[in-house]
Amino acid sequence: MEISVNELETKLASAEVKAILSGESDFNNAIMSINSGAGGTESQDWAQMLLRQYTRWGERNGYKAEILDIQYGDEAGIKSATVIFSGDYAYGYLKAEIGVHRLVRISPYDANKRRHTSFASIFVFSEVDESVEVDVKDDDLKVDVYRASGPGGQGVNTTDSAVRITHIPTGIVVQCQNERSQHKNKSSAMRVLKARIFEVEQEKLNAEKKEQELSKKKIEWGSQIRSYVLQPYRLVKDLRTNHEMGNVDAVLDGDIDSFIEAYLLSTKN
Repeated sequence: MEISVNELETKLASAEVKAILSGESDFNNAIMSINSGAGGTESQDWAQMLLRQYTRWGERNGYKAEILDIQYGDEAGIKSATVIFSGDYAYGYLKAEIGVHRLVRISPYDANKRRHTSFASIFVFSEVDESVEVDVKDDDLKVDVYRASGPGGQGVNTTDSAVRITHIPTGIVVQCQNERSQHKNKSSAMRVLKARIFEVEQEKLNAEKKEQELSKKKIEWGSQIRSYVLQPYRLVKDLRTNHEMGNVDAVLDGDIDSFIEAYLLSTKN
């Protein structure tokens, strides 16, 4: 009987969350930006762990996760990555992850085995629906092409196929190097650019979204939304909802649905 009650509670919570996801963009695909913060190699490694966490979450929930751009760290990890999650309500769910994520662990890069704190930031944009017109003039764009590179500066392509686009009026810069075709990379970069321009325009009309962007703060102490502690104890805790989970390995393997649901339910009022 207890199992049935638990299953019923889970289904009710899921239905309640779906009811909350009624925003104009909630049904859309999500474009996620992951950036390492203060801490050098430590934070770059942490950013890569988060990239794996979210791609695993996508696999668990039936979303297609496509890495559009990735900038590798000098020694390990990544400096940044841009990923698009395709599927129903991807943005509605993943917007719950916007903010700074903090990791506490014994550093694998410290010969003295000291405890380190690392930070990485997550921001999520809604991919613009094809029915929405976003006016991007060619004269407002600066397009640069360059050779894509992998870890340690190793070339992953022998042609200048990577694309960087700067939107001059807003200063927004996007880039893509995932494909070997310059045309495909430019097309993917434009998808991200349009999403970011649309977000800027929406912020002008929506004070709440503007506050959300401003609340990201610096990627360091005092601005985190969630803490992942591996030492001296093991616990993941969301500082907005106080929801926590002791199975850190499961969370890092993509089991973050309970955190997302707790946050979305906390915003219903």
